[in-house]
Amino acid sequence: MIGVKNIITKEDRKNARTSLSVLRTSIKQVRKQDKRGTVKLKYNEEEIQIPEQAFVLFKSILSNIAEGLEVAVIPSHKGLSTQMAADLLRISRPHLIKLLERGDIPFFKVGTHRRIELEDLENYEEKQKEIREKQLKFLTKQAQDLNLGYE
Repeated sequence: MIGVKNIITKEDRKNARTSLSVLRTSIKQVRKQDKRGTVKLKYNEEEIQIPEQAFVLFKSILSNIAEGLEVAVIPSHKGLSTQMAADLLRISRPHLIKLLERGDIPFFKVGTHRRIELEDLENYEEKQKEIREKQLKFLTKQAQDLNLGYE
């Protein structure tokens, strides 16, 4: 996993917004000119070709930074390590292991190492969000029924 965990400054956000504007224009031009799906970049007299898919991903990264969001790039063909999964859920690794062993999140083993599919992690996170919303609605209704001053 490649991630940006540093605090994103206002200057970073500004630079990302400016770069994003230029990239959007460049992508449109590339699609019109090059049907092979590659982007040519020139820097210090050296030219490189980048697959359009990578260029679009770079645009997405800049978009997230412009919004002040953390960014992580995860290879989709491999399962996530327990540490990667814990980082994505913003929980400790030991707590994640408990969730895995309890069966809350499916996993598979590669040798002795546990691996988690990104889709399974996203499903777990979505399920937890639904549970939190349901509990919040219950607490809100209960507070209103007891006339605790919440409206």
